[in-house]
Amino acid sequence: MEFEEFSRPEWRLMSQVSRPSRYCGSEWRPHEKVSWDEAKLRICLAFPDVYETGMSYYGFQIIESFIHEQSKFYLADRVYCVWPDMEELMRRENMPLISVEHRKPVKDFDVLAFTLPHETSYTNILTMLDLAGLRLRSSERNKNSPLVIAGGYGAYTPEVMSEFIDVFCIGEAEALLPELLPVLENMLGHSKISGFYGKSHEKLSQEISALSNERDKSQLNVNNHRELSLPGFDVKGHEGSSSQKSGSNVNNREELLREIAKLPGFYVPLCHHEGEVITRQITQKFHTLHSMIIPSINIVHDRAAVELFRGCGRGCRFCQAGMVNRPVRERSVEEASQSIMDIINSTGWEEAGLMSLASCDYSGIETLIDELADTLNDRHVKLSLPSLRMDGFSVGLAEKLEGLRSKHGGITFAPEAGTQRLRDVINKGINEEMIIKCVKEIFSRGWEHVKLYFMMGLPTETEQDLDAIANLSYQVLKLGRAIGRKRASVSVSVSGFVPKAHTPFQWERQNSITELQDKGRRIKSLVHDRALSIAYHEPEQTFLEGVLSRGDKRTCNVILRAWEMGARFDSWTEYFNLQRWLDAFEQCGLEPEEFTRERDETEKLSWDFINVGVDKNFLLRERHNAYNQKLTVDCRTGCAGCGLKCKK
Repeated sequence: MEFEEFSRPEWRLMSQVSRPSRYCGSEWRPHEKVSWDEAKLRICLAFPDVYETGMSYYGFQIIESFIHEQSKFYLADRVYCVWPDMEELMRRENMPLISVEHRKPVKDFDVLAFTLPHETSYTNILTMLDLAGLRLRSSERNKNSPLVIAGGYGAYTPEVMSEFIDVFCIGEAEALLPELLPVLENMLGHSKISGFYGKSHEKLSQEISALSNERDKSQLNVNNHRELSLPGFDVKGHEGSSSQKSGSNVNNREELLREIAKLPGFYVPLCHHEGEVITRQITQKFHTLHSMIIPSINIVHDRAAVELFRGCGRGCRFCQAGMVNRPVRERSVEEASQSIMDIINSTGWEEAGLMSLASCDYSGIETLIDELADTLNDRHVKLSLPSLRMDGFSVGLAEKLEGLRSKHGGITFAPEAGTQRLRDVINKGINEEMIIKCVKEIFSRGWEHVKLYFMMGLPTETEQDLDAIANLSYQVLKLGRAIGRKRASVSVSVSGFVPKAHTPFQWERQNSITELQDKGRRIKSLVHDRALSIAYHEPEQTFLEGVLSRGDKRTCNVILRAWEMGARFDSWTEYFNLQRWLDAFEQCGLEPEEFTRERDETEKLSWDFINVGVDKNFLLRERHNAYNQKLTVDCRTGCAGCGLKCKK
């Protein structure tokens, strides 16, 4: 008997690397595999972390399914970053980066589409580009290179990676792809056209205009797109081969980028003009999954999942996700229930997750759990929820979850701050009475372990606020014991605050490494009970995240230099090396503190040209409200005046 896998060139490397199952493929897929030769458009979705982390990213499940629904001739595949031991072997063997499903070299795809999940993944993007055999800088690629695009939270501060990405996608895939895919098919497609590019510039312009006129009225639009040129555009040759330069059609690549730049919601750095605003594109009806790809190994979030709603109306002033995902748009209970059951029936998963920024805020949460409870219990399927709000965890919801989860498992909450004053500063919207009431209910119904999330380094923070983290955690533990939970325990996770773009705190100064270290040690020194554990995130990694989260074009050279010096997997403690980054900043003539300093409210910010829908004046007003400890209404109960004008 012969096995196809044994004949693959990468197979002989498997025994030499840790966790070889990351690279074996062999997944179960709900969709029919699109033939490589018959595909009109080939897209490779790229996640800049290892397989078991990337396969937990729900967004790729949505995007791949959505692409396949647009046309049976659209091929969507995936690729993940390889661990350093595999990278070393691939370089030694001159083996290119290949996709998961079709086992094709990434450079042979038409489009390489990255998601930017967090700032400490940026060097992994360079690793993947390099292993694919692509030039790192966008300006040095030509028509033989796949189009490199990127979306996700990192795309809202695109200048940090603008030297390496051809096109940034600003908004939601369901709103952006219906306009982008036909253009890509026409210009890059492999069917019914001759050569690498398809229709004429005039023909494409007409089609793009028609597409724009037919846009869904529910989507946000960019105004006044002009004819664009590529100032200073110069292709240096194709992927390390100068002999390709004379044969490459530079105008065609320029034409492709110009046409994409005309579409709303796409930022093309090489085409962008000063003062031009790119507006986030959203949709009112988001894609529904009825099955999911089953990974070949255990992954971080190994479960079926359904997205209950998008957006968040709470208005926590530190939270970028809550600001850039507005407005709140809910899926119906019937649709959510059907999606979960379809996925469970088709995959056999034994856990189902109800996903959103705060699932307990879903208006139909109790109805949905009622509808799912009996069926899930009969099939021994557990129901999981992300971190719960202490004000939203009603007694009724606790009773319903009791039948779907083990009482001996943990429940997670995020008070964020230890004092009421600081909770009001960040607009958390909960008070200590609500916290205590909720904790009593949890312990009285059988749970034994509570996990709490806090932040340190928040604006206006004092030593009293830090001490209150330990005091509140002790209070929670004592409540559990008083109720009779002899094995009650509390674990506390404290992370350093990172000011994020497009939030009311985008102007704030970030604490230094030393300040965060001192604060973390202070909190830990107040704990003297084995049933109460406190851990804090590495301040060095928090510092780097802060530098890159508010960077600009200058940080591109720093990222490249750090990568050249060996920076990889900076979100993984075993590979993170702060000194390497400090050396990179020094060699590029920059001070990292330039990017963690407080900004003046009148200062031009490198991300100001990205319009996420939330008005900058609203962010300034919210910053002032924070310093006055003034709460702002949840936008689901009243309009907060953020600028979206979604309430009529």
